[in-house]
Amino acid sequence: MLPTGACAPGCAMPPEAAHIAVLTVSDRAARGEYADLGGPAAEEWLRATITSPLEITRQIVADGRETVAEAMRMLADRGADLVLVTGGTGPAPRDRTPEALADIIEFDLPGFGEEMRRASLAEVPTAILSRQSAGVRAKTLFITLPGKPAAIAICLASVFPAVPYCLDLIGARRIETDPARCVAFRPKTAAV
Repeated sequence: MLPTGACAPGCAMPPEAAHIAVLTVSDRAARGEYADLGGPAAEEWLRATITSPLEITRQIVADGRETVAEAMRMLADRGADLVLVTGGTGPAPRDRTPEALADIIEFDLPGFGEEMRRASLAEVPTAILSRQSAGVRAKTLFITLPGKPAAIAICLASVFPAVPYCLDLIGARRIETDPARCVAFRPKTAAV
């Protein structure tokens, strides 16, 4: 008899589901005065793009450096592989998502922010005000995004081809994408 979760010789074990968290940063949504549009848009984009097993959780927190940092820290420490943070990335006084991210990561990945701004600038001139970024804490990749659904889709489409390989490199769970929506890049030596 095989132990629970084991597989007979020659069979393939299904991959372990990746845990992806979507964290919405918004004072109004946290108070219930405004419907969260960013979180559902990010989840919809992920579900349409990722073909491997995944578990998505969503959370809403108020703006503010300490509040956002604590929520991000908890998501990483609880084993999230990828955390998408929507909102709080502009120049408004309470938009401190980038600072909160800097407080909890081990290192940043500036290319993500550069590429998201480049892609967004093709759509709106105010994209230059955005402060999207990315970074890693242990085995968790964080990507900060704008709060508007259309901007989320533009930003994710621009950087997601690099996300699966980044997750591989940091030791997170593996994800696969639908090539009709996103051709994930992995070097030939990284193929499984």
